[in-house]
Amino acid sequence: MIRGKDMALSLLAVGTAAVAGYVLRSERSAAHTSRSKADLGARVVGPEDIPDEATVVDASAQRLGEIPGARRALDRAVRNGAREEWEHITLERDGAWSVVDRIRQTLPYYDADDDSEYNGVYVQYNDRIVVLDAIGWARLEEPVA
Repeated sequence: MIRGKDMALSLLAVGTAAVAGYVLRSERSAAHTSRSKADLGARVVGPEDIPDEATVVDASAQRLGEIPGARRALDRAVRNGAREEWEHITLERDGAWSVVDRIRQTLPYYDADDDSEYNGVYVQYNDRIVVLDAIGWARLEEPVA
């Protein structure tokens, strides 16, 4: 009978330690999750879709390469022939929101006047034109009252 109690106490101790470890790991990973996200979208357009006021950037431009996820979004749009839908790359990390600002401030961002044109950076990618744009959002720590 003593063996049964010892075994039960051992199992209880191991189970408690496992639960405590899980809770601590969950709290730690929740503390390190990103507080903001950015979604980079790219789509292929025809030369006739380039607005007269838009500046077209070459895909090899250094400033474009310094933006996380930009080249991946462009590559994906060209590879998939994305003419009807945007190809997306989502960045989840602290400071991801700043990618949106970098695209709009360091590259010639075109802000469309109407719905017939696309907002974004027009990029010459080999023999194609790709529009690159980004949106960002932040997770609120506390609900808005």
